[in-house]
Amino acid sequence: MCRARRDDLDGRPHRRSALATAAVTVATRKEKLAPYRRKRDFDRTPEPSGAKGADGHDGRRFVVQRHRARNLHYDVRLEVDGVLVSWAVPKGPTLTAGVRRSAYHVEDHPMDYVDFEGVIPAGEYGGGDVIVWDTGTWEPGDGEDPAKAIADGELHADLHGEKLNGRFVFVRTRADDWILLHKKDAYAKPDWDPEKHPRSVLSGRTNDEVKADPDRVWRSDLPPDRASLALKPEAAGEADPAELRALARLKNEGTWHVFGRDLRVTNLDKVLFPGKGRGKPVTKRELLRYTAQIAPTILPYLTRRPLNLHRYPDGAGTRGFWQKELPKHAPDWLGRWDNPDAAPGESQTYLVADEPAALIWAANFGALEWHAWTSQVDRRDRPTYALIDLDPGTETSWPDLVTLARLHREALDHLGLLSRAKLTGKRGIQIWIPIERGPSHETTRAWVEKLSRSVGEVAPELVSWKWEKSAREGLARLDYTQNAIGNTLVAPYSPRPAAGAPVSAPIHWDELDDPRLRPDKFTVRTILKRLASEGDPFHDVLLAGQKLPKIR
Repeated sequence: MCRARRDDLDGRPHRRSALATAAVTVATRKEKLAPYRRKRDFDRTPEPSGAKGADGHDGRRFVVQRHRARNLHYDVRLEVDGVLVSWAVPKGPTLTAGVRRSAYHVEDHPMDYVDFEGVIPAGEYGGGDVIVWDTGTWEPGDGEDPAKAIADGELHADLHGEKLNGRFVFVRTRADDWILLHKKDAYAKPDWDPEKHPRSVLSGRTNDEVKADPDRVWRSDLPPDRASLALKPEAAGEADPAELRALARLKNEGTWHVFGRDLRVTNLDKVLFPGKGRGKPVTKRELLRYTAQIAPTILPYLTRRPLNLHRYPDGAGTRGFWQKELPKHAPDWLGRWDNPDAAPGESQTYLVADEPAALIWAANFGALEWHAWTSQVDRRDRPTYALIDLDPGTETSWPDLVTLARLHREALDHLGLLSRAKLTGKRGIQIWIPIERGPSHETTRAWVEKLSRSVGEVAPELVSWKWEKSAREGLARLDYTQNAIGNTLVAPYSPRPAAGAPVSAPIHWDELDDPRLRPDKFTVRTILKRLASEGDPFHDVLLAGQKLPKIR
């Protein structure tokens, strides 16, 4: 196979593994993962990369992942000295003795990747869908030192998996080009084709089924111990019920151990949201419980993004204020980002909520709304979302706003773009369009303005382009101005400071046809049940990297 063909396996050129060029000295795990990290920029992330090892497992682990990137191939990965030494095998391993498979030694992967099954977003390294085709343990044959054997160019491996068993041999022919074959032993089978066994040994699903409804996404731009992000509550895991019970037992204040952190929580019985109608008010204790329960679902939308917090220390019935600067008294373990472009007097250090406990800290700090930037800390000048805010006027009816949302959807569908809608939790609707990093905020803003003005021409009686509300005569505004660095829209599932504690709830597009739908329909008391039954309608924005097409 030529170099261009081999590069196509994961969609990016591979660099030589440290183990492939080492002599006898075994490199440290940090050195082995250097090629992996070079393909992903962790320089400005608040978390370390490659932190997790293989402790706690019996024997060495192996995994074979069926991976559809630019081309279908099988990634054969063996645990060696705390990393997954990896080969891309286009035709997949076979149990047929003596059949040679071309294999290409690619960069070592972190152990965190050993059980990943889901989708790698388009535009990222290795973008495509992945299933755990086989997994188990392995041992080097004939008492070999596996690191030395790989460096010397020939490794014998006895695999004990669900599909693969017996002696496999990896032989280097030149550079990163290897062959993989199965020895003639008790496990050998004639005419054995991996494509006749296409299902995951973890979920029983095919690549097509995982692609259509993934449970997890692998973010190649994140450190390995944070890169596998859950898209569904059941995949994300839940807050420990014991930790939730501990919160309920606390007096008005105390120390709450949650998600591995000790948080000093105060004023737990303070009312933060007045009741709506006959409903009971929502206390700080209930807000913290909700935050712990929703954090695994919301975290992928916040990862590596600076947070603007809308604080209401005395509750939603009072005047709030924006808190962007992370206070000096914030605990040291919180993720943070220093803005190198901040002018004197501007916020310098922002909270980056890359773990659930960080979001709970923010809620305990009085943040009733959570707003994440559209760009990430490593490329703050390049957004990953284009945003449309349908801002109703005083005379705008809910059916009018739904009409404007549908018109935007039709326009976006016509352009071939995936988009998702979200209720604001107050009166409006927001539309998020996931995009590849590339266009600036200015370019994105101009594109959204052109799109919305085209929509506005279809229903001019519903729309005003005046900036000041008093000049709009009660009409709606199609607000494209939030597409600017540091500007935000409220995060999915964030509470809003209003009676009943409504949340900004993602919806399926066809829910706009439901006459019972209202922008503040879902609350901190109802959204979790909806997630458990419906899943997260928004998760596709984490998967699709799209280029903004020209609008004529």
